[in-house]
Amino acid sequence: MDISGIPLLSMLRQRLGYEGQRQRVIAQNVANADTPGFVGRDLKAFSFSAQVQSQAGLAMMGPAKTESGHMSGTTRRPGGGGAFRSAKAPDSETTLDGNTVVLEDQMIKMNESRMQYEAAIGFYQKSMALLRMAARPPGR
Repeated sequence: MDISGIPLLSMLRQRLGYEGQRQRVIAQNVANADTPGFVGRDLKAFSFSAQVQSQAGLAMMGPAKTESGHMSGTTRRPGGGGAFRSAKAPDSETTLDGNTVVLEDQMIKMNESRMQYEAAIGFYQKSMALLRMAARPPGR
């Protein structure tokens, strides 16, 4: 059984990828906290509703089959996330050397990201446990 086609699990994998990437961006901000002129970066907020809409659109859309020999299918694999883009996101203060990274703000962002990651991984594990239980033969 291939679980990659289950939209909920695909969206959870994308969420986990987003949170992992966000933690990397925040870590780069912290590493450059003393770099003159460095502007902090962050990822665009993850939108679960946008992911639901993209999954629903993916299920309905596919490439046009113009010849009988052509294979039908979707233009991308379900749950294929891709890279998330970071954008400049200066914190609340700018130092005299032009650096916009505030360590306290970055630690708050890191903690939020960690909690979101833990919530998503917990939900993913519970979903997998439910699938295992449903696949088990009766009486076991």
